[in-house]
Amino acid sequence: MAADEILLHIKDSYYFEVPGWLWRHDHKTHADFPDVWVRLDPDFQMWQAKQVYHELETSGETGMPSEHDFLHDYEHWTHLPGNHGKPVKRYFAHLVEAAPEGNLAWAKAGEEMTTLHSVAEYRAAKDIEWTPTKIQGYNNALSGKILIPQLPGTKLRNLYQKESGFAISKFMVIEVFVAIIMAIIFIAYARRVSKGQLPKGWFWNLIDVFIVYLRQDVAKANIHHGADKFVPILWTLFFFILGCNLFGLIPWMGSPTGSISVTVTLAVAVLFIGMGAGAKEFGALGVWMNLVPGMELPTAISIVIKPMMFVIELLGLLIKHAVLGVRLLANMVAGHVVLLAIMGLAIEIQSLSGVIAWPVGLVILIGCVMLSCLELFVAFLQAYIFALLSALFINSETHSH
Repeated sequence: MAADEILLHIKDSYYFEVPGWLWRHDHKTHADFPDVWVRLDPDFQMWQAKQVYHELETSGETGMPSEHDFLHDYEHWTHLPGNHGKPVKRYFAHLVEAAPEGNLAWAKAGEEMTTLHSVAEYRAAKDIEWTPTKIQGYNNALSGKILIPQLPGTKLRNLYQKESGFAISKFMVIEVFVAIIMAIIFIAYARRVSKGQLPKGWFWNLIDVFIVYLRQDVAKANIHHGADKFVPILWTLFFFILGCNLFGLIPWMGSPTGSISVTVTLAVAVLFIGMGAGAKEFGALGVWMNLVPGMELPTAISIVIKPMMFVIELLGLLIKHAVLGVRLLANMVAGHVVLLAIMGLAIEIQSLSGVIAWPVGLVILIGCVMLSCLELFVAFLQAYIFALLSALFINSETHSH
């Protein structure tokens, strides 16, 4: 298995993957396949290119090459690095960009016409048939992939990228599921506490340990005053990140915190919370002035030094929150990459020798188990560190220097 194929398993996607025998596809014709799969098919793309060319020809566009030259150039373009699977719409966009002054009227018109000849029209065509070999190959490739239903109007470019609209990805589904689990657990916990009931049983005692520790040793220990109002935020950050991290250890799932869009969004949320609380404490202007440490300086020197300090502190504020998101991402991705590299090594050895010798297989198995245990520890550790650093940043933004 190639390195890029291995890394696809830790990327966000628009499907959940399970063993092929659990979710088999048995489509009979091209009309049965999902839109995103048909759109990536070379026959559909060539059919669309021909339809658009004929439409342009009928509309009387001038300056067009012959149909043979157009189709030949388009096919050659799709074989260039980075263009594999790209539809004819992107080829038209390429022609417009490459043309002198970007002024190819027929290419601009063709780019708009691609929406007229869609997958729905291709399905309805009576003279189109895919060979049994292609259908069987596509069924095998899709087996084990549970495609996530998308909202009307959403178009996927492939199983990892969207073309337009609001696309629901695997990580989004997992995040919502984590949020629902948190809501169920903590509503039940809050009801127990409101009735004065002590936690009973290993599960509720475990939850209580985390909650009390985060309140006493993370929030109150690092936020000098007014810590209680930030405790729910830190609880939410810790348990949400922990839940997302733990999902990465479940087979065929994934860790949303392995996506930079998730981790940076969490870091930006911490920044807004801290600066919002600071604005409430010092005022809309005072929160920015508070970035500069109080210094007793002569006026002449203060005029020069304080603006420089403000710029440095502002950059430091943005950088440390950016690093907060990136370090969570890096720590969560690193373990998955190492684990997948070891698994890829096992697959490579098997492909070369036909079978994995039992001593090698045993070593690989033990290594995977140990790394999984390490990832379990890291899942808790990174959630704690994120909550701890968030408390420190909020404290610095809500207190005078």
